[in-house]
Amino acid sequence: HATTVSIGIWVNAGARVETRKEQGIAHMLEHMAFKGTKRRDAQSIATEIENVGGFMNAHTSREETAYYLRLLPEHFDLGIDILTDILTQSTLPEVEIERERGVIIQEIGQSLDTPDDLVFDLFASACYDNHNLGRPILGTVDSVSNFQRADLCGFMNRFYGAGQMLVVASGAVRHDDLVSRIDASLGSLSDAEATKRMLPVWSAGRQIVTRNLEQSHIVIGLPTKAATAPDRFALMALSTLYGGGMSSRLFQQVREQRGLCYSIFSFASLYSDSGVFSVYAGTSASQANEMLTVAAGELASIAHSVHPDEVIRAKAQLRASLLMSRESVSNCGDALARQILLFGAPQDDAMLLAAIDDVDENAVRDMAEQLISGNRPALACVGPPTKLLDNDDLAARLTA
Repeated sequence: HATTVSIGIWVNAGARVETRKEQGIAHMLEHMAFKGTKRRDAQSIATEIENVGGFMNAHTSREETAYYLRLLPEHFDLGIDILTDILTQSTLPEVEIERERGVIIQEIGQSLDTPDDLVFDLFASACYDNHNLGRPILGTVDSVSNFQRADLCGFMNRFYGAGQMLVVASGAVRHDDLVSRIDASLGSLSDAEATKRMLPVWSAGRQIVTRNLEQSHIVIGLPTKAATAPDRFALMALSTLYGGGMSSRLFQQVREQRGLCYSIFSFASLYSDSGVFSVYAGTSASQANEMLTVAAGELASIAHSVHPDEVIRAKAQLRASLLMSRESVSNCGDALARQILLFGAPQDDAMLLAAIDDVDENAVRDMAEQLISGNRPALACVGPPTKLLDNDDLAARLTA
């Protein structure tokens, strides 16, 4: 029933499969895909899509790289042609590599200058020191400065092929028609190297960068389940009632009752084999420890007692979020791709809604208890000089 179509190709390889000297190469290759093919230069790629009112973009995450566009159904063939062209016929021109190298170094600089971006890279390092998951997706100035065309070609040849690429479309599209069109473009694609991911070890580290800022930007977190864990819906409900909205415990206790910050929220970063449950807050240096104490205390409190009304409200938010996201063809494509990469098949909405409905206060309480039992937190902070609670102190407050 949609009036537009979204189509994308997801590559089952992101920053997590890079070697140490390849830090940032998946992201740079994402940029370079738009810089010219055997049939199109960079301007033609952009112009042809925008001539028909389409939108094209890409992103690199720790576990995948995605290229996608949205356009009107009558231009579907053009979209497929451009998308498959940039991923199979990219020429990676030397002049564009040098130009884009400078762009990415500027992007890294911008991230370093943005404390609420920098703190998340520092937090990843605090969680997973000496592991790919602990490195910045953008790479470093040194790594990006040293990439050569052969490095980019090597990474593309390893992972951009059959078995590691997933074509997803949503909206005004018919499945059989899509398959036949894609087969004509990608049917002869060579096999790619299977993605291998080393299981991370939780570091429970601490990364602090002192800056002359008005606020301290702080992230704390604990290890949790993988994205495929059966009890992930209890984790989602926990995150929602703990720090997912204006009615959440963190918002009410930290902001509304005590005025310790403007922004605070919890979130879960879930991967194929592991995950992190975290809290971000921006607060003054003088109030940082009080904020941390309250945040830890509220999570410990949930492990002991959850009111049924809190769980009902959290489940209502999760159900609404899922159903509202289905009104966007782009969001449908994103969800479909992630489900297939993780589970090997699409997940039925009715099943997902039923799993949300099955969550009760016992499941949420048990999930909170799992998080705090025997786990030492990781912490990152960017802000003015201050003596923050150390990780052992935080661990003690989580179990108080």
